Amino acid sequence: MHKILYIGADHAGHGLKEALKKVLTDEADWVLEDLTPDFEAGDDYPLVAQKLAKLVARNPGSRGILSCGSGVGVTMAANRIKGVRAFDAFDGQTVKLAREHNDANVIAFSGWRQKPAEAKKLLELFLKTKAPTAGRHVRRVKQLG
Repeated sequence: MHKILYIGADHAGHGLKEALKKVLTDEADWVLEDLTPDFEAGDDYPLVAQKLAKLVARNPGSRGILSCGSGVGVTMAANRIKGVRAFDAFDGQTVKLAREHNDANVIAFSGWRQKPAEAKKLLELFLKTKAPTAGRHVRRVKQLG
């Protein structure tokens, strides 16, 4: 069974999003849905992030990838949607812990700071790392809402 992987970016994250899409063509377990296929100068990152977050929240098992200039704005916007646990992907340890401890379902990247090769490695780790199974982590994720 294929799971849905939503991807979206504002104008500042568009280039990185496009580079990540090329990598994702090899992901056989995921069906990729690009919510921002065209570059739009001056678009608003909250609208992009909220659209993606609502889809992730409505489709259990799906995940999302966001990119804006810093990665912070899309994370803030996505986390306003109930059921979404978005985070900024700074390094491998952050990605691993976000999945294993927090069942993060949306990863965010900085189009200004992160190179495609770095983002690709972090994204692959995000996709392969399992959700938490330890009782305390499952309990805490439920407390997040």
